[in-house]
Amino acid sequence: MRLTESISLAFGSLRANKLRSFLTILGNIIGVMSVIAVVSIINGMNKYVSEKIAAQGSNVLYIDKFGMITSDEEWQEAVKRKDILLEDEKALASFMKSAVAVTGQVYARKTTKSRNQSASRIEIKGMTEGYFETETYDLEDGRHLDESDVNHKRPFAVLGYGVAEKLFPGIDPLGKEIRVGRNYLKVIGTIEKKGSLLGMSQDNFVIIPITTFQKFFGERQSVTILVKTKSAELMKKAEDEARFLLRMRRKIPFTKPDDFAILTADTFMNLYKNFTSTAFIVMVGVASLSLIVGGIVIMNIMLVTVTERTREIGIRKAVGARARDVLQQFLVEAVALSTVGGIIGILLGIVIAKTVSSLTPLPSSVRLWSVLAGLLVSSSVGIFFGIYPARRAAQQDTIVALRYE
Repeated sequence: MRLTESISLAFGSLRANKLRSFLTILGNIIGVMSVIAVVSIINGMNKYVSEKIAAQGSNVLYIDKFGMITSDEEWQEAVKRKDILLEDEKALASFMKSAVAVTGQVYARKTTKSRNQSASRIEIKGMTEGYFETETYDLEDGRHLDESDVNHKRPFAVLGYGVAEKLFPGIDPLGKEIRVGRNYLKVIGTIEKKGSLLGMSQDNFVIIPITTFQKFFGERQSVTILVKTKSAELMKKAEDEARFLLRMRRKIPFTKPDDFAILTADTFMNLYKNFTSTAFIVMVGVASLSLIVGGIVIMNIMLVTVTERTREIGIRKAVGARARDVLQQFLVEAVALSTVGGIIGILLGIVIAKTVSSLTPLPSSVRLWSVLAGLLVSSSVGIFFGIYPARRAAQQDTIVALRYE
């Protein structure tokens, strides 16, 4: 029996029992659909986050008191550390040879008001001059803060695009006043729209001089220091220089570990990929269970099919069909079942991924390898779980099969 004939017979059998065939492959559909949808969304998110991090700069060090906290023990230990001070930022700016810019930052979330409008939970960023060199803050109008503003603790503010839109809709904000808490600030500049990252706006911020921030909200807050190097190749040298100076200033013994953290863009990207990898592994586990259940259902239905077609098997053998022809026929039917389920699952997975992208900020990216993997896995399920029913059909005795009622 030719393979094409076996395939034709297999699809004829599927069409003859449409509802049973659909219920049989439902497990395969769910398993493959889940994998395709999750892989597409995670790939899209990885690409999206990589581009956003690259846009921020791959040659920037982030130095702060806490670093990446992944457990309660780490948090308890980090809380005991000494704060990083503005004087540390100034020392690094003077000492580091491999840095082109060093800035200090502190943060707080406050309600911000203009005369007629109000915006809650706006990020107030206290920064030293040159912040636009270490991070992406493209000026839309006005000017940035300068060294004189920082040194004289001037009540000036540069607004993010989102804040400018909320507080001054349809109005030029330059020269106007905003109120943060009980404090008034004069708007001297606005920043171009940065967009959103995974649905979170990057434009809801106000930049003020770090000294003004400390005057308004107190100095008891650790400073985050950003160090930008000339190139990515100088990152290691810059990290060594920063570590040496900070350990010396904080009087850390040689035998003790750092009581501060130095992070890079790669650190954030690796943490993000570890998170998505864990989510992917969990989803693959769930999908695998669906595929196993689907495979068991296929095997059971094929056994039922063998029983229903016992007399047919006897007739085929009586007119010259060999055992391997019968084996091939039923194995092809099992593979056809699972492959059709895989194809439907792939199409539904792509539809779900694209629908999620259109309705939410989560991007998606369908990769060819994930589609091919879905087809391969679904076909493999058919082969693995179809072997036993196919062998059972092939081993039927011709006379006994012909007498079967």
